[in-house]
Amino acid sequence: MTEHIAVRHWIAGRRVDTATTSTSTNPATGEVIGTYAEADAATGQAAIDAAVLTFAESSWRLDAMQRATALSHLADAYAERLDDVVTTLCRENGKLQAEAGFEAQFIVRALRFAVGLALHTFGRVSDTQPGRQALSIRQPVGVAGLIVPWNSPAYLSIRALAPALAAGCTAVLKLPGQAAQSADLMADILGSVPDLPAGVVNIVVESGAEVARLLVESPQVPVISFTGSTATGQLIAAAAAANFKRVGLELGGKTPHLVFADADLDLVIPTVVASSTVFAGQFCMTGSRVLVQRDIADELIERLAQRLEAVKPGPASDPASEIGPMIDKASVARVDAAVEAAIAAGAKALVRGGPSTDPALADGAFFQPTLLLVSDSALPIVQEETFGPVQTVQVFDTEEEAITLANDSRYGLSACIYSRDVDRPVRVARQLEVGLISVNSWANLTIEFEEGGFKASGLGRLGGVASMEDFLEYKQIVQDYAPTGH
Repeated sequence: MTEHIAVRHWIAGRRVDTATTSTSTNPATGEVIGTYAEADAATGQAAIDAAVLTFAESSWRLDAMQRATALSHLADAYAERLDDVVTTLCRENGKLQAEAGFEAQFIVRALRFAVGLALHTFGRVSDTQPGRQALSIRQPVGVAGLIVPWNSPAYLSIRALAPALAAGCTAVLKLPGQAAQSADLMADILGSVPDLPAGVVNIVVESGAEVARLLVESPQVPVISFTGSTATGQLIAAAAAANFKRVGLELGGKTPHLVFADADLDLVIPTVVASSTVFAGQFCMTGSRVLVQRDIADELIERLAQRLEAVKPGPASDPASEIGPMIDKASVARVDAAVEAAIAAGAKALVRGGPSTDPALADGAFFQPTLLLVSDSALPIVQEETFGPVQTVQVFDTEEEAITLANDSRYGLSACIYSRDVDRPVRVARQLEVGLISVNSWANLTIEFEEGGFKASGLGRLGGVASMEDFLEYKQIVQDYAPTGH
């Protein structure tokens, strides 16, 4: 029998209940796997108050070595519980075992990188003229409001939290109801680290947006880090402007694969397939656009279609599964409607996937991959984030045309370039309006380097040294240490 978990919030180092509860379900089976307490404004304010008090009264903001030590111990604690992280993601999030393992392994690396960041918050000092010194110091801004989506909750929580803690901030982390059990496991791990002061990290769960709005609007929360849709990011940026908050946004994406005639198709095909099937295409870097040079277009389309048609849907419990469920059946219906609209607007269905017809999967939210041939870049299926296992194919003739097609998007989160030419990837990459470019690969993320988007894909960067910038304030101090007469 599946264990039922009752999730509560984590505020000031203890579990906190609320009167209203909702249920957690396994998207692969529709089975109820637990309940979670629904946060309200009072819950959110309690979390903010705990973070404010800890920031003001503890040594956390002042002691870089304390922060580095706590982050190191938190990394150790996660390393011991990675199997639990994977199990939770498979059960609550619908990820296949390999996908959950891929997400989980980033967590420890991000925390270990943050240990070093914590010891490098220092600024600069210089004698600007005889007898005068100027100092530029960097101090934590205060409480960080971290709003994380359901699609990769375990890693995305840490990706935002680690640099905030390294900088010396305290935090309120808001997770959606679909990730309640991931939030519960995170609270359990946080509570096992004795040198992490209570109130430094506070976690609340809600299916709505009441706490999220409170974090964005509260003058007690000077910085917001949000990962999610572009539409929501626009609302957050507008509301946060009232208090001149810092806002870091990683938003939607529409990743193009630029496949040139000299590419290795034996490498390209499985990579492009994976870019659509990993977590059922519910990923901001899902490879939803395939741009292929005319010379090899027919071969690529034929091989890609064959592979996508053969993809086997199924739950994480089945080792043969090649694509897991979407988060819920409402998402299946939304993506299917987008595909129907695209076909009606002129897209040609090369592979018409859609809701799974397998009776054994009827209770789950399964959607088989879809491949569409398009010639009009203005179609919504090309321009808007689908957030499902749907890919479009467009054919180009020249390198310049490929770059133009790739940049013909409001999004600019990531792109992939495939070529055996040693110079072309560098030449093309410098002209693409995106934040992450993978050469002969897809979504090749590295936490040690900055990650983020151009255009409507966001503001600011997570990962790398720049990940602390949103959480630090610069202060200039000038002192005349040898006044006239001395």
